[in-house]
Amino acid sequence: MNLKSLANLLGMSKTTVSRALNGYPEVNRRTRERVLKAAKEAGYQANPMARSLALGRTNVFGIIYPLAPSDLGDPMFLDVVGGMSEALEQKGQNLIIAPVSPQNELRSYQQVVRGRRVDGLVVARTLVRDERIAYLNKVGFPFVAHGRTELDAPYAWFDYDHEAGMRLAVEHLLAHGHQRIAMLSAPLELNFARERQASLLAILAEAGLTPDPRHLIDNTLDRRSGHHAMQQLLACSPRPTAVIVDNHLSGVGAVRALVDAGIEIGKEMSIIVWGNMPDTLACSDVTIIDQPEPRRAGERMIEMLLALTDGTPASELQEMWQPVLVPGSTVGPRPAS
Repeated sequence: MNLKSLANLLGMSKTTVSRALNGYPEVNRRTRERVLKAAKEAGYQANPMARSLALGRTNVFGIIYPLAPSDLGDPMFLDVVGGMSEALEQKGQNLIIAPVSPQNELRSYQQVVRGRRVDGLVVARTLVRDERIAYLNKVGFPFVAHGRTELDAPYAWFDYDHEAGMRLAVEHLLAHGHQRIAMLSAPLELNFARERQASLLAILAEAGLTPDPRHLIDNTLDRRSGHHAMQQLLACSPRPTAVIVDNHLSGVGAVRALVDAGIEIGKEMSIIVWGNMPDTLACSDVTIIDQPEPRRAGERMIEMLLALTDGTPASELQEMWQPVLVPGSTVGPRPAS
Protein backbone atom coordinates (compact mmCIF):
# COMPACT_ATOMS: atom_id res chain seq x y z
CA MET A 1 0.00 0.00 0.00
CA ASN A 2 1.29 3.47 -0.89
CA LEU A 3 0.56 6.85 0.67
CA LYS A 4 -2.22 7.66 -1.82
CA SER A 5 -4.04 4.40 -1.09
CA LEU A 6 -3.75 4.96 2.66
CA ALA A 7 -5.12 8.49 2.29
CA ASN A 8 -8.06 7.22 0.20
CA LEU A 9 -8.78 4.54 2.79
CA LEU A 10 -8.95 7.17 5.54
CA GLY A 11 -10.77 9.76 3.44
CA MET A 12 -8.00 12.30 4.09
CA SER A 13 -5.61 14.25 1.95
CA LYS A 14 -2.15 12.85 1.28
CA THR A 15 -0.66 15.94 2.99
CA THR A 16 -2.57 15.33 6.22
CA VAL A 17 -1.66 11.62 6.28
CA SER A 18 2.01 12.39 5.55
CA ARG A 19 2.18 15.00 8.29
CA ALA A 20 0.52 12.64 10.77
CA LEU A 21 2.99 9.85 9.96
CA ASN A 22 5.96 12.20 10.35
CA GLY A 23 4.78 13.67 13.66
CA TYR A 24 4.10 17.24 12.59
CA PRO A 25 2.69 19.22 15.56
CA GLU A 26 -0.13 20.86 13.54
CA VAL A 27 -1.87 17.46 13.25
CA ASN A 28 -4.02 16.85 16.33
CA ARG A 29 -3.52 13.80 18.52
CA ARG A 30 -6.74 11.98 17.54
CA THR A 31 -6.00 12.29 13.81
CA ARG A 32 -2.39 11.13 14.30
CA GLU A 33 -3.51 8.09 16.30
CA ARG A 34 -6.15 7.19 13.68
CA VAL A 35 -3.60 7.43 10.85
CA LEU A 36 -0.95 5.42 12.70
CA LYS A 37 -3.49 2.71 13.58
CA ALA A 38 -4.69 2.44 9.99
CA ALA A 39 -1.12 2.37 8.66
CA LYS A 40 -0.21 -0.46 11.01
CA GLU A 41 -3.30 -2.50 10.16
CA ALA A 42 -2.75 -2.02 6.43
CA GLY A 43 0.98 -2.86 6.63
CA TYR A 44 1.93 0.55 5.22
CA GLN A 45 5.64 1.38 5.10
CA ALA A 46 6.92 4.79 4.13
CA ASN A 47 9.14 5.20 1.09
CA PRO A 48 12.44 6.24 2.71
CA MET A 49 13.62 8.18 -0.34
CA ALA A 50 10.39 10.15 -0.56
CA ARG A 51 10.48 10.81 3.18
CA SER A 52 14.06 12.05 2.96
CA LEU A 53 13.18 14.42 0.14
CA ALA A 54 10.18 15.72 2.06
CA LEU A 55 12.25 16.41 5.16
CA GLY A 56 15.24 17.76 3.23
CA ARG A 57 17.53 15.04 4.62
CA THR A 58 19.77 12.37 3.14
CA ASN A 59 19.77 9.99 6.14
CA VAL A 60 23.54 9.81 5.66
CA PHE A 61 26.21 11.08 8.04
CA GLY A 62 29.88 11.32 7.33
CA ILE A 63 33.50 11.47 8.40
CA ILE A 64 36.01 13.24 6.16
CA TYR A 65 39.31 11.69 7.15
CA PRO A 66 42.91 11.94 5.95
CA LEU A 67 43.44 8.19 6.36
CA ALA A 68 46.97 6.94 7.01
CA PRO A 69 47.91 3.29 6.43
CA SER A 70 48.11 2.75 10.20
CA ASP A 71 44.47 3.82 10.67
CA LEU A 72 43.12 0.82 8.77
CA GLY A 73 44.84 -1.55 11.18
CA ASP A 74 44.01 0.48 14.28
CA PRO A 75 41.48 -1.45 16.41
CA MET A 76 40.55 1.64 18.44
CA PHE A 77 39.69 3.64 15.30
CA LEU A 78 37.71 0.71 13.91
CA ASP A 79 35.82 0.26 17.18
CA VAL A 80 34.78 3.93 17.28
CA VAL A 81 33.66 3.86 13.63
CA GLY A 82 31.89 0.54 14.22
CA GLY A 83 29.93 2.08 17.09
CA MET A 84 28.91 5.01 14.89
CA SER A 85 27.81 2.74 12.07
CA GLU A 86 25.76 0.48 14.36
CA ALA A 87 24.01 3.44 15.98
CA LEU A 88 22.94 4.75 12.58
CA GLU A 89 21.95 1.34 11.21
CA GLN A 90 19.50 0.94 14.10
CA LYS A 91 17.73 4.05 12.82
CA GLY A 92 17.84 3.06 9.16
CA GLN A 93 20.56 5.57 8.38
CA ASN A 94 24.11 5.27 7.07
CA LEU A 95 27.68 6.35 7.73
CA ILE A 96 30.20 7.12 5.02
CA ILE A 97 33.95 7.72 5.40
CA ALA A 98 35.51 9.96 2.77
CA PRO A 99 39.31 9.54 2.64
CA VAL A 100 41.09 12.74 1.59
CA SER A 101 44.62 14.03 1.32
CA PRO A 102 45.51 16.49 4.13
CA GLN A 103 46.02 19.40 1.70
CA ASN A 104 42.48 19.01 0.29
CA GLU A 105 40.67 18.38 3.56
CA LEU A 106 39.01 21.78 4.00
CA ARG A 107 38.01 21.88 0.33
CA SER A 108 36.30 18.51 0.79
CA TYR A 109 34.33 19.87 3.76
CA GLN A 110 33.20 22.83 1.65
CA GLN A 111 32.08 20.57 -1.21
CA VAL A 112 30.11 18.28 1.11
CA VAL A 113 28.40 21.20 2.82
CA ARG A 114 27.55 23.08 -0.38
CA GLY A 115 26.14 19.95 -1.98
CA ARG A 116 24.34 18.98 1.23
CA ARG A 117 25.58 15.44 0.66
CA VAL A 118 25.19 14.41 4.30
CA ASP A 119 23.03 15.51 7.21
CA GLY A 120 25.94 15.98 9.59
CA LEU A 121 29.62 15.28 10.17
CA VAL A 122 31.94 13.94 12.83
CA VAL A 123 35.22 15.87 12.82
CA ALA A 124 38.09 13.65 13.98
CA ARG A 125 41.62 14.41 15.22
CA THR A 126 40.84 18.00 16.10
CA LEU A 127 43.59 20.59 15.84
CA VAL A 128 44.50 23.28 18.37
CA ARG A 129 43.31 25.84 15.82
CA ASP A 130 40.98 23.94 13.55
CA GLU A 131 39.80 25.66 10.36
CA ARG A 132 37.41 22.77 9.62
CA ILE A 133 35.47 23.37 12.83
CA ALA A 134 35.59 27.14 12.41
CA TYR A 135 34.13 26.75 8.91
CA LEU A 136 31.34 24.34 9.92
CA ASN A 137 30.41 26.53 12.87
CA LYS A 138 30.33 29.66 10.69
CA VAL A 139 28.01 28.16 8.07
CA GLY A 140 25.82 26.45 10.70
CA PHE A 141 26.32 22.91 9.45
CA PRO A 142 25.66 20.15 12.04
CA PHE A 143 28.81 18.50 13.40
CA VAL A 144 30.23 16.85 16.48
CA ALA A 145 33.95 17.21 17.12
CA HIS A 146 35.76 14.09 18.31
CA GLY A 147 38.04 16.17 20.52
CA ARG A 148 38.20 19.83 21.44
CA THR A 149 39.74 22.90 19.82
CA GLU A 150 40.27 26.60 20.46
CA LEU A 151 37.04 28.22 19.27
CA ASP A 152 35.32 31.24 20.77
CA ALA A 153 31.83 29.86 20.17
CA PRO A 154 29.80 26.91 21.49
CA TYR A 155 30.10 23.71 19.50
CA ALA A 156 29.26 20.05 20.11
CA TRP A 157 32.18 17.87 21.17
CA PHE A 158 33.05 14.52 22.71
CA ASP A 159 36.42 13.95 24.36
CA TYR A 160 38.35 12.22 27.11
CA ASP A 161 39.93 14.12 30.02
CA HIS A 162 43.57 14.46 28.95
CA GLU A 163 44.71 16.20 32.12
CA ALA A 164 43.18 13.51 34.33
CA GLY A 165 44.74 10.72 32.27
CA MET A 166 48.17 12.32 32.35
CA ARG A 167 47.92 12.80 36.09
CA LEU A 168 47.21 9.08 36.49
CA ALA A 169 50.31 8.24 34.43
CA VAL A 170 52.71 10.69 36.06
CA GLU A 171 51.63 9.98 39.62
CA HIS A 172 51.98 6.24 38.95
CA LEU A 173 55.58 6.79 37.85
CA LEU A 174 56.35 9.19 40.70
CA ALA A 175 55.08 6.58 43.16
CA HIS A 176 57.70 4.21 41.76
CA GLY A 177 60.45 6.76 42.34
CA HIS A 178 60.91 7.99 38.77
CA GLN A 179 62.05 11.57 38.22
CA ARG A 180 63.57 11.55 34.73
CA ILE A 181 60.28 11.10 32.87
CA ALA A 182 60.25 11.47 29.08
CA MET A 183 57.34 11.82 26.70
CA LEU A 184 56.75 10.86 23.08
CA SER A 185 53.97 12.97 21.58
CA ALA A 186 51.88 13.04 18.43
CA PRO A 187 52.26 16.24 16.35
CA LEU A 188 51.58 19.13 18.70
CA GLU A 189 49.14 20.80 16.31
CA LEU A 190 46.74 18.01 17.32
CA ASN A 191 44.75 19.22 20.30
CA PHE A 192 45.02 16.00 22.31
CA ALA A 193 48.82 16.00 21.95
CA ARG A 194 49.14 19.63 23.01
CA GLU A 195 46.88 19.11 26.03
CA ARG A 196 48.66 15.94 27.14
CA GLN A 197 52.11 17.50 26.90
CA ALA A 198 50.97 20.65 28.71
CA SER A 199 49.46 18.48 31.45
CA LEU A 200 52.70 16.51 31.81
CA LEU A 201 54.75 19.69 32.27
CA ALA A 202 52.29 21.14 34.78
CA ILE A 203 52.12 17.96 36.87
CA LEU A 204 55.90 17.57 36.89
CA ALA A 205 56.24 21.22 37.94
CA GLU A 206 53.91 20.55 40.87
CA ALA A 207 56.37 17.82 41.91
CA GLY A 208 59.31 20.20 41.57
CA LEU A 209 60.60 18.50 38.40
CA THR A 210 61.65 19.94 35.04
CA PRO A 211 62.14 17.45 32.18
CA ASP A 212 65.23 17.47 30.01
CA PRO A 213 64.17 19.09 26.69
CA ARG A 214 65.83 16.16 24.88
CA HIS A 215 63.32 13.87 26.59
CA LEU A 216 60.32 15.59 24.94
CA ILE A 217 59.94 14.33 21.37
CA ASP A 218 56.90 15.01 19.18
CA ASN A 219 55.66 14.16 15.67
CA THR A 220 55.30 10.47 16.53
CA LEU A 221 52.04 9.00 15.27
CA ASP A 222 52.93 5.59 13.86
CA ARG A 223 55.15 2.60 14.59
CA ARG A 224 58.16 3.84 12.67
CA SER A 225 58.25 7.29 14.26
CA GLY A 226 57.67 5.79 17.72
CA HIS A 227 60.53 3.33 17.19
CA HIS A 228 62.89 6.09 16.03
CA ALA A 229 61.94 8.41 18.89
CA MET A 230 62.61 5.72 21.48
CA GLN A 231 66.01 5.10 19.94
CA GLN A 232 66.73 8.81 20.39
CA LEU A 233 65.83 8.58 24.09
CA LEU A 234 68.05 5.54 24.57
CA ALA A 235 70.96 7.52 23.08
CA CYS A 236 70.57 10.34 25.63
CA SER A 237 72.97 10.66 28.54
CA PRO A 238 71.52 10.54 31.08
CA ARG A 239 68.61 8.74 29.56
CA PRO A 240 65.14 8.79 31.11
CA THR A 241 64.11 6.06 33.53
CA ALA A 242 60.48 6.20 32.37
CA VAL A 243 58.62 7.18 29.21
CA ILE A 244 55.00 8.13 28.54
CA VAL A 245 53.80 7.69 24.96
CA ASP A 246 50.70 9.77 24.24
CA ASN A 247 49.22 7.49 21.54
CA HIS A 248 49.10 3.74 21.02
CA LEU A 249 50.14 3.89 17.35
CA SER A 250 53.64 5.13 18.16
CA GLY A 251 53.53 3.19 21.44
CA VAL A 252 53.84 -0.04 19.47
CA GLY A 253 57.05 1.19 17.85
CA ALA A 254 58.42 2.52 21.14
CA VAL A 255 57.96 -0.81 22.92
CA ARG A 256 59.46 -2.63 19.95
CA ALA A 257 62.56 -0.38 20.11
CA LEU A 258 63.08 -1.28 23.78
CA VAL A 259 62.77 -4.98 22.99
CA ASP A 260 65.17 -4.67 20.04
CA ALA A 261 67.70 -2.87 22.24
CA GLY A 262 67.59 -5.63 24.83
CA ILE A 263 66.15 -3.31 27.50
CA GLU A 264 64.43 -5.14 30.34
CA ILE A 265 61.14 -3.25 30.37
CA GLY A 266 59.86 -2.44 33.85
CA LYS A 267 63.34 -2.80 35.34
CA GLU A 268 65.83 -0.90 33.21
CA MET A 269 63.17 1.43 31.82
CA SER A 270 59.46 1.85 32.50
CA ILE A 271 56.85 2.80 29.91
CA ILE A 272 53.18 3.83 29.91
CA VAL A 273 51.23 4.08 26.65
CA TRP A 274 48.00 6.02 26.10
CA GLY A 275 45.48 3.67 24.49
CA ASN A 276 45.00 -0.07 24.11
CA MET A 277 47.98 -2.01 22.82
CA PRO A 278 47.76 -5.06 20.52
CA ASP A 279 48.43 -8.50 21.98
CA THR A 280 50.95 -9.30 19.26
CA LEU A 281 53.73 -7.33 20.96
CA ALA A 282 56.78 -9.08 22.37
CA CYS A 283 55.79 -7.33 25.60
CA SER A 284 52.02 -7.78 25.81
CA ASP A 285 51.38 -6.67 29.40
CA VAL A 286 51.87 -2.93 28.83
CA THR A 287 50.75 -0.38 31.43
CA ILE A 288 48.23 1.84 29.64
CA ILE A 289 46.01 4.84 30.06
CA ASP A 290 42.82 3.41 28.61
CA GLN A 291 40.00 5.31 26.94
CA PRO A 292 37.16 2.95 27.88
CA GLU A 293 34.39 1.72 25.61
CA PRO A 294 35.47 3.09 22.21
CA ARG A 295 32.50 1.44 20.48
CA ARG A 296 30.09 3.04 22.94
CA ALA A 297 31.93 6.35 22.44
CA GLY A 298 31.20 6.10 18.70
CA GLU A 299 27.53 5.41 19.44
CA ARG A 300 27.42 8.38 21.80
CA MET A 301 28.82 10.78 19.20
CA ILE A 302 26.10 9.72 16.77
CA GLU A 303 23.43 10.19 19.44
CA MET A 304 24.78 13.70 20.00
CA LEU A 305 24.85 14.41 16.26
CA LEU A 306 21.25 13.24 15.81
CA ALA A 307 20.18 15.39 18.74
CA LEU A 308 21.92 18.36 17.14
CA THR A 309 20.12 17.85 13.83
CA ASP A 310 16.85 17.66 15.77
CA GLY A 311 17.44 21.08 17.32
CA THR A 312 19.30 20.52 20.59
CA PRO A 313 21.68 23.49 21.16
CA ALA A 314 25.38 22.70 20.64
CA SER A 315 26.16 24.11 24.08
CA GLU A 316 24.19 21.22 25.61
CA LEU A 317 26.13 18.60 23.63
CA GLN A 318 29.58 18.63 25.21
CA GLU A 319 30.69 15.44 26.90
CA MET A 320 33.94 14.37 28.57
CA TRP A 321 34.68 10.81 29.64
CA GLN A 322 37.33 9.74 32.12
CA PRO A 323 40.35 7.61 31.17
CA VAL A 324 41.62 4.91 33.53
CA LEU A 325 45.04 3.51 34.40
CA VAL A 326 45.43 -0.20 33.64
CA PRO A 327 48.60 -1.41 35.44
CA GLY A 328 50.94 -3.82 33.68
CA SER A 329 54.44 -5.20 33.94
CA THR A 330 56.10 -2.30 32.08
CA VAL A 331 56.28 -0.05 35.15
CA GLY A 332 58.62 -0.85 38.00
CA PRO A 333 60.86 0.94 40.54
CA ARG A 334 63.38 3.48 39.31
CA PRO A 335 66.66 1.74 38.52
CA ALA A 336 69.31 2.17 41.22
CA SER A 337 71.78 3.61 38.73
